Amino acid sequence: MSKIDDKIAEVQDEISGSPVLKKSMMKWAAIGAVVAIPLPFTMPLGAVAGATYGYWKGRKKGG
Repeated sequence: MSKIDDKIAEVQDEISGSPVLKKSMMKWAAIGAVVAIPLPFTMPLGAVAGATYGYWKGRKKGG
């Protein structure tokens, strides 16, 4: 479990230290949630998928 905890801490530190990455994740999480509105039980999945895409896109930009 130590490796997982270390990776979680690393990702949290990376997100906290980068306003560009944080903004990208928030924007794409909101878009994912809005797209998932027609099926209410999928809204959290849409938000998670959007945040994941925002994290990937933000890191790719060098955030």
